[in-house]
Amino acid sequence: MSDTLLIREDADGICTLILNRPDAYNSLSMELMQALISTFDAIAEDSSVRVVVLQGSGRGFCSGHDLKQMLGEGEEAYYQCTFETCSTLMQRIVNLPVPVIAQVHGVATAAGCQLVASCDLAVASDTSRFATPGVNIGLFCSTPMVALSRSVSKKHAMEMLLLGDMISAAKAAEIGLLNWVVPEESLRQKALEVAGKIAASSRKAISIGKQAYVRQIDKPLEEAYIECSRVMTENMLTHDAGEGIDAFIHKRKPEWQHR
Repeated sequence: MSDTLLIREDADGICTLILNRPDAYNSLSMELMQALISTFDAIAEDSSVRVVVLQGSGRGFCSGHDLKQMLGEGEEAYYQCTFETCSTLMQRIVNLPVPVIAQVHGVATAAGCQLVASCDLAVASDTSRFATPGVNIGLFCSTPMVALSRSVSKKHAMEMLLLGDMISAAKAAEIGLLNWVVPEESLRQKALEVAGKIAASSRKAISIGKQAYVRQIDKPLEEAYIECSRVMTENMLTHDAGEGIDAFIHKRKPEWQHR
């Protein structure tokens, strides 16, 4: 690993981002959050990227905010800036035109759990653990609650927020925070397997679909169907839809141009 806070590795349409503060359990310092935001902005404009895998270095995925940094500043304006920056980061993930997969090992707590909940998909090792433990230190996990409450049911979210207890990977998968739980030695392989399937699809179609999902999810049923009927029409008019349908009819492999 280098001294860089965030490491980016690109191969075959898969962009891997590695949180690189291993001595601090990859806690989200202001500098790391800003680096993530800038990198996601660059990825949004990079047509070579089809999917992002987000992982942590060292012993865990992410322990949340850098509390030492926050206490060291100790001013209201800095606290406000910290939480606003974190909120911006999470929205960058949600609104990114390509999917983001969380590859989780060790612990993902507080804003680290928020990162997992904000990603489109999540795979974790069977030894990983999750928590929103702010209540234990007098700081209710209110911003992590936004992502968590949109990922799991109300009672499961409130259980995590009110008790602050660690939950296992198996429990996290059971309540919908994770898609897959695998042995630690298979974690990277599984993340790349999922990412590879996404990368093999049309970036244009994936982008249209992800953004439509975000727009329709909180709409009333009728409005959601109106929106998604419009989106399907838009999608049908793309080059890749025509190519994909023709390939299906003629039993050949499609050649995506991602437009």
